[in-house]
Amino acid sequence: MYAIVEAGGKQHRVEIGQRIAVERVWPGAQVGAEVVFDRVLLVRDDTNVAVGKPLVAGASVKGTLLRELRADKVIIFKKKKRKGYRKTTGHRQDLLEVRIDAIEA
Repeated sequence: MYAIVEAGGKQHRVEIGQRIAVERVWPGAQVGAEVVFDRVLLVRDDTNVAVGKPLVAGASVKGTLLRELRADKVIIFKKKKRKGYRKTTGHRQDLLEVRIDAIEA
């Protein structure tokens, strides 16, 4: 059984017991807290597939917040040839690691 959920503007395919890293969408959530994904786009079990229009009615995915982490650094380099213009910046996205506990359809 798996589901496709939307969190932080991205879609994730999740199964029970899986660990995923999602963008920080629950401000102030503590480690060990239960989190709920309400935006479920698709649920599939052994025999049935429920596709939402755009969301599956009454479906939710529950998980446990394991830890806060940061993604790898992304380097942004801008340059204009023959002008002497060079600019380097970086970005590290704040993430939350979530373990999927239950898929309710």
